[in-house]
Order: sequence, then C-alpha cells, then structure tokens
Amino acid sequence: MLVIDLGGQYSQLIARRVREARVYSELVPHSVTPEQVRARNPHALILSGGPASVYAEGAPRVDPGLFRLGVPTLGICYGMQLMALELGGRVDRTGQSEFGRTDLRAQESALFRDLPPAQTVWMSHRDSVVAPPQGAEVVAGSDSTPIAAFEEPRLGLYGVQFHPEVVHTPHGQDLLKNFLYDVAKAPPAWTPAAVIHEQVERIRAHVGRERVLCALSGGVDSAVAALLVHRAVGDQLTCVFVDHGLLRKNEAEQVVETFGGHFHVPLVHVQAQQRFLERLDGVDDPEEKRKIVGGEFIRVFEDEARKLGDVRFLVQGTLYSDVIESGGTDNAETIKSHHNVGGLPADMRMHLVEPLRLLFKDEVRRVGEELGLAERMVWRQPFPGPGLAIRIIGAVTPERLETLREADSILQEEIRRAGLYRDLWQSFCVLPAIRSVGVQGDGRTYGYPIVLRAVTSEDAMTADWARLPYDLIEIVASRIVNEIPAVNRVVLDVTSKPPATIEWE
Repeated sequence: MLVIDLGGQYSQLIARRVREARVYSELVPHSVTPEQVRARNPHALILSGGPASVYAEGAPRVDPGLFRLGVPTLGICYGMQLMALELGGRVDRTGQSEFGRTDLRAQESALFRDLPPAQTVWMSHRDSVVAPPQGAEVVAGSDSTPIAAFEEPRLGLYGVQFHPEVVHTPHGQDLLKNFLYDVAKAPPAWTPAAVIHEQVERIRAHVGRERVLCALSGGVDSAVAALLVHRAVGDQLTCVFVDHGLLRKNEAEQVVETFGGHFHVPLVHVQAQQRFLERLDGVDDPEEKRKIVGGEFIRVFEDEARKLGDVRFLVQGTLYSDVIESGGTDNAETIKSHHNVGGLPADMRMHLVEPLRLLFKDEVRRVGEELGLAERMVWRQPFPGPGLAIRIIGAVTPERLETLREADSILQEEIRRAGLYRDLWQSFCVLPAIRSVGVQGDGRTYGYPIVLRAVTSEDAMTADWARLPYDLIEIVASRIVNEIPAVNRVVLDVTSKPPATIEWE
C-alpha cells in the first residue's frame, strides 16, 4: 500500500493505521510517477490530506496517470478534492468550512459496509467537492458538506472528505479496513514474523559473505537491529558499543552486562569519552552537536572496522520516524537531524544496513518480542543517540554532565518506584543554560534549574505531556534540590508535540 503524501499533518498517521490493519504501507512523495507506482505493484493507493487549496499556486498535485493505472485509490480530504478535480468534478470554496467533529449520514456502500448510517467523523476543510467525477456515486454527506464521500467502483476510485485515520472518527479504522480488504483485496499478512522473514532475506542478499559491524547503543532499536542481522548472517556480525561519555548513570555497565548475557554475540566496548567531549568543547548549537556526535560515531566505527580487517557494512537502528523528521520525504521539512540520518558524514566509507528504517517504534517492539528479546530491553524508553549532549542546553562540560546524570537518575528511580515507567513514552531531565537565585541553608544560592520532561505517545510523531501525580513530582523535586548541590530549582515542561519536540534540542 502506497500513501501519497500531499503535505497533510496526518500523512504518517494514515500509513500507521494501514499497518495496524496488518497491511504494509509506505509514505511516498506526490511527485511519484505512474511508472514508479507500476513497478512497486501496490494493492492500492491512498492520497493524503493537505493544508492547501487545490486551486492555490504551488499546491501539490499528482500525475493524472495514477488514476488510469487500474489500482484502487482512496482520496482523503485534500486527496479527495484533488481526485475530483483531475477527473472532471468541481471543487469550490462554499463558505461552509468544517473543522472538528461532524455528524455524517452514510448509505450502504463498499466503504461504509456494516457501518452505522449515522456516525461522527472528523472534518478539517474549507474547500468542498460540489460535483463528483462523472459516474461517481455520492455515498455520504453532512449538513455543511453534501458530498462527504463518493465511490466509482468501475474505476476503483473512492473519496472521503473527513479523516478516517484519526481517533476522533470512531469508525474510521473500520472504513479503512473495508477499503483495504474488500476493495483492494489486500491480505492482512504484514505481521512481526513476516517482517523478520523479509528483513533476514534482504540482509543476506545485501551483505553476502562480508563482515558486519553493528552500532549498539543498548536501546531497543539497535538491539532489535542486531538480532535481525545476527539471525541473517550469524558470526559475520560483531557489535560495537561506544561509550561516548554522554550516557546516563551506570548505563554503560548495564548495556555490556545485558547484551553480553543475552545475545552471545562478539561485543567490542570502546571507551571514547574524552574523544567526544573534546569534539563538543564549546559547541552550543543543537544541530552542530548532533552532527558532531553522528560523525564521530562513524569515525569510531571505521577505526574498529579497520582493526577487524576491512569491514564494509555498518548496522544502525534507524527508524521511520527518524527518517521523516530528518527530511526523508519530498514534503518533509527537517525538524532536527537525527545523528544516524542527517548527522552522517558525506565521506563515510562503510555501507549502511538499516533493517528498521521503515518501522515505527511500536512495530520495532513487536518485532523484538517476536525475536525473544527480554522485556526490560523491549520496553526501555527511547534514548537519543547524542545522549545527554542534547539534554544540556548550551555547551557540554563534565560538570554539567554530572549534574544532569544525577538528576536524571533520581527521576528514573522514582518513576519506576511509582510503577509508571511502562506508561510513559519518555521521561527525562533537561539542564538549561541559565541559573537562578535560590535560598538554601539560610544563604543565597545561584544554581541551575532542572526541567522535568515526561510524555505519552505511540510513535514519537506526536506526543502529549504526561500528567504525573503531584506527590511524585514533589518527591522528585525535593530529592534533586537536596541531593545535587548545583541545582536549586525544578520546573515541569507541560508542552505537547507539536508545537514542541519531545527533546529540547
């Protein structure tokens, strides 16, 4: 299943919902050609929504030849309007905009099979289709939008003005399944076991008999990537764990102990703390930090590869969300360069093996469980490759690293004690580049504040701030200011993503 990205904020969510129906999907740019689509031989296409008007200058368009491929196609919101316009229908700005929950009236049809005739959907549009393509039947409408869905089964063309992919459309996933299973005849065959089988075959074909290094961080992404590659090539794999001095308290020891006891794969532990800190000395720009860490990682791995005898392949646990946020599609703006995507040096000498590049985090966890990965590793909260360097605002110094490590250790300890670790996507501390006045022991202090950041999410593409219990926040704040002399204030970040990102840098 190919989801054609027309710039909508929910484009990635559409791809996720299709995958949740156990049908593999990928996000592709709207510049995709009919020849490229035909070569992929998809079961169906979905045109995403988008913020533009179909009549606006520079609005994203698709090659009209896509509609003549005979591939079932579903247009959502802007995608429906674009489909109607290209096929002879009419789209107007009627003055009847719809934003938010809307009551819909639907008739029995391919899309609405076994769904209630009256239901709530989520609308977000100003323009509306006022005349469907010739031969298309209108199958749903609302008070403000008489043409809220149409179908042209002979040509395999379907459109809905609302967003079935969001949770605010309660029957939206059922509608998508009707399209996937009944219209497109796509089998629900994309499972963790299928992912493992496919990736093992791809890795073997790509690597052959060459030696392989795996960039191991100890997180679930690199651990699952390592297991997949080890299943594919066995003893050709050597894992390298680089301690760059930017890890959390006692983390290096835990990674070496856990990995060595679980995987039984050769592990090289590189002590590179001084090397990374020297490269980061005086650097306060977040993008520069990420690129320095990413570039230095590669140089360390190249050094280790030479010691092992010209290893040509490097495994990384890159995820789909990393690719998207680093500007991995034509319509994607670079939000921040992930160290293993946008931070890679141009003259890198090793070829990348990224078996998770098209998976979201929750999918990686399911694959990890299928591979038998220990629960404590499968459910480890995400930790960024640049580590504490991007949780320290401004310059990274040994003193600031130690302050942040101690604060984060307290937070993690209390989160686990409260039984909330698995409920949170991430929980961590941030050390800003400011100080504030306080009073401790009847004397004036001028210390650092610590920011507590905890969020809930499904895939890190969006996130909401976690409503931690007040008594837990009080315990954490009290411990931090009492046990860490350099800190005299604790604050809580209550911003969702968007508009913020989860990490501060």
